[in-house]
Amino acid sequence: RDYIAGGSSSGSAVAVAAGLVDVALGTDTAGSGRVPAAMNGIVGLKPTRGLITIDGVVPACRSLDCVSIFARSVGEVRLALAVAADPRGRSGPLDARQALVRPAAPRVGVPRADQLEFFGDLEAPALFAAAAERLEALGARLVEVDLQPFEAAAKLLYGGPWVAERFAAVGEFIRDHPDAALDPIVREVILGAEGIDAVAAYRGMYRLEELVEEAAPAWAGMDGLLLPTAGFAPTHDDVAADPHGVQAALGRYTNFVNLMDLCALALPAGARASGVPFGVQLIAPALQEGFLCELGGRLEGAAPPAGAVRLAVVGAHLRGEPLNHQLLDRGARLVAATATAPEYRLYRLPDADPAKPGLVRVAGDGVEVEVEVWELGEREFGTFVAAVPPPLAIGTVRLMDGSEVKGFLCEPYAVAGARDISAFGGWRAYLLAG
Repeated sequence: RDYIAGGSSSGSAVAVAAGLVDVALGTDTAGSGRVPAAMNGIVGLKPTRGLITIDGVVPACRSLDCVSIFARSVGEVRLALAVAADPRGRSGPLDARQALVRPAAPRVGVPRADQLEFFGDLEAPALFAAAAERLEALGARLVEVDLQPFEAAAKLLYGGPWVAERFAAVGEFIRDHPDAALDPIVREVILGAEGIDAVAAYRGMYRLEELVEEAAPAWAGMDGLLLPTAGFAPTHDDVAADPHGVQAALGRYTNFVNLMDLCALALPAGARASGVPFGVQLIAPALQEGFLCELGGRLEGAAPPAGAVRLAVVGAHLRGEPLNHQLLDRGARLVAATATAPEYRLYRLPDADPAKPGLVRVAGDGVEVEVEVWELGEREFGTFVAAVPPPLAIGTVRLMDGSEVKGFLCEPYAVAGARDISAFGGWRAYLLAG
């Protein structure tokens, strides 16, 4: 409750994180399709400008606005992109299929240590370093890059003439309706852009072109760039005390992406001791969403670090369900939203409080059942298992990709006479059906 949910598309991110929906749309001009994903421990894609049409979107900066996608897994984001990609959304030829192509072995850029800023967050540096190490262990070749041209481009979004585009969208209405309900900081930013002239606009465009050229050598040596999504997690009090400073800090790693015509994928990368999620983003040139999803999927499904256990949950411990706090309280992080192998049946256990399902492995006539895979420390896993009440137990669950993790199973005696809800494909779908 003390921490902000991330930005202007936070509602969409919270709806996905809470399990209310599987996929939601937002917008991302400066980072509001990625920062909320990081703050809520989910996946957020900022696609190439124009890959998804912005028809019907109330503009902020029309030349930069993007429709973004939130989901709990990279697979769900990729599926949503395949449905939503529309070559008519961008002037000129654009082959949306190119964005779904899988790439070769990646070279991933990471900034010099002195160019990383975490704004006093003492846990974020180690979480970011661990994400980089996991990528390297997965076969990526890490290359050090100079972040300076990207940082300079990021400052242009609010410190340059592009803020005038916000005035072009809604400034006259705000000026002519001083009593309209509007966040005072937003009002101040937009109305402050009224005096920006065409000379300043052209100078800003020329400066951006210079920075894109300065960044070109970095792109020649890398396929993607790994950055924190947000260097820290601000509280509501932080925002109230310094709204402009917090906004600038949150945009340090996100603001340049649209200006430089790049695409980006935000991914969960662990959690702080408080339980507040930490996220990283993978950034690539335009129309490289396939590369981002392929590499992001590998990172999402990476083997757990030493001393960690992966646990598949199927019911009341799913994100947004009443017992999920038992995982969060132990510092667990969501690794993937997936399904079991087609070897299981799911039952609604009678008289359970809160309501719970029972997962039973069967010799035949099994189905795939929706699960979430969480990762937690060995000691925390032990205390969790000790609290699992009968007829539930922790055993070994086979996932749809053939891998095996620890997970919730139910003793067969308890499902005698219980309602078989396997046809729903999962506990959430059963609850939504009423």
